[in-house]
This record gives sequence, C-alpha cells and structure tokens, in this order.
Amino acid sequence: MYAVTGATGQLGRLVIDALLARVPADRIVALVRDPGKAGDLAAKGVAVREADYDRPDTLAAALDGVERVLLISSDAVGVRAQQHKAVIDAARDAGVRLLAYTSMLRADATPAKLAAEHKATEDLIAASGVPAAILRNGWYTENHLMGLAHALDGGAMVGAAGEGRFSSAARADYAEAAAIVLTGGDQAGRTYELAGDRAYTLAEFAAELSRQAGRPVSYRDLSQEEYKEVLLGAGLPGPLAEALSDEDAVSRGDTLFDDGGVLARLIGRPTVPMADTVAAALRATA
Repeated sequence: MYAVTGATGQLGRLVIDALLARVPADRIVALVRDPGKAGDLAAKGVAVREADYDRPDTLAAALDGVERVLLISSDAVGVRAQQHKAVIDAARDAGVRLLAYTSMLRADATPAKLAAEHKATEDLIAASGVPAAILRNGWYTENHLMGLAHALDGGAMVGAAGEGRFSSAARADYAEAAAIVLTGGDQAGRTYELAGDRAYTLAEFAAELSRQAGRPVSYRDLSQEEYKEVLLGAGLPGPLAEALSDEDAVSRGDTLFDDGGVLARLIGRPTVPMADTVAAALRATA
C-alpha cells in the first residue's frame, strides 16, 4: 500500500490524484491530522487514517500494512525536523520499504534558512536505515500568487529577490513526480533535484501577470527586512516570514535557478509554463 502524509494539503491532494491515475484507490492511504477534512478523499475510495506529526502515538496504526510512504514536509517552520522524525521512526518500526521525502532544491548546499530543516530531515532519514528517495523540490510557481489580489489592486508585486531567477514549476508537476517515484521500481538511494524548465525573474513574472490581467503590475524590490515586515503585516507567523524573506534575499544569487531538466524527464513531459499557472490563478479569481 501507498501512503501520503499531509494528504489534505495543497500538494497532498494533488499527489493523491496522481496516485489514483496509477494504482487502485484501495491501495492508497491518506494520512491526515483531521479525518473530518478528508471526506472528498474517502469518497474516491482512498483509506483515510489519522496521522498527526505532533502525536507520535497515532503513527503506528496509520502505517499498518503500508509499504511505501511519501512524507510531505510540514509547514510548521522551526519544528519540522522534530515532526518529521516522528514519521521516520514510525516508518522504520513499520518496516516501510520506501520513504520518499519532499525536500528543497539543493538542500545540502543552499544558504537559505528554509533548507536547514530539510537537510536535518534528510540526515535523520539516512541515519534511520529506511530505504529512501529524496525529492528536492524547487519553488512552486503558485507561491508567487499568494498575494495576487494585493498585487492587482496595488499594481505591484513585492519581494527581495532582485534579478534572481526562479526555475519554478506548478504544484501538479511536483505531485506527479512524487507519485511516479512512489510507485516506481528501485528508488532507494536516489536524490532528485527538481525544478521547472524555464526560469524568470520576479520582474518578468509581474510583467506576465500585468499582460494577462490587462492592468499595470510592476515588481517592487525591497530589502530583506522590508519584505519581512510586509509578510508580517499580511499575517504570516514570525518564523515563516523570516524564512520566506531570507529565501527571497538569497535567491538574488540564483539559488532557485536550475537548468538540469530532471523534473521534466521524470514526469515525461514539459513542466507547466509559468504563464499557464498565472492564467489559472486569474480564472480562479474572476
């Protein structure tokens, strides 16, 4: 059986859909903190089990009979490694044959603060002895659209990335890659550096948004501290605002640029163009 943690999250739901295209529903387990929010997954024939990163006692039963697990990284910046360790330990105890983990592009080399917990998790997985595959996901194009309404209303996107290039891909691309690895043959020991086919700067992203929206939208570059204050003002928790502003700042050095083409080869098609993701976001707000 195949299990996906965080299955009601934005990436998790897409992974479940990608798995459903490959294996019968009765072989898929959605691991969720709140089963009450997974009614749509249960309706698809997927088994829903409670699995709370912060309650390790839920994890043994959740992994009963599971052979392959996708550990989707937690969004609780600052405590993620501890949460992930609970899942890794449970996977080891359950005799899981493959543990795939959604890490971060070049987690072992990037100076980004966001990478620290990912690298710590990779180290925990290696030390556990559980056969594993590491999916080092690049930036999600959708990340740039979280402030879409404000960008359209104010006529500007803000960030601290300067002329740094983003080789982002759509969440659906990364979800498909995860499903392929989870259901594939011998994946243990593999590390995938995953990124989109075409790179862009945030100024180019804003220009595309402006073109499609039919109204002026420019990119306004800020200092890291200024951008952090914007994120805090938008209601983000302090640790997340710190991590995201740091990520933008270090991306000035092209830390989120990658032209290896690994993701496209893995999924067997080009990655979703940035313009298509922008168009989908605009349709959703129409």
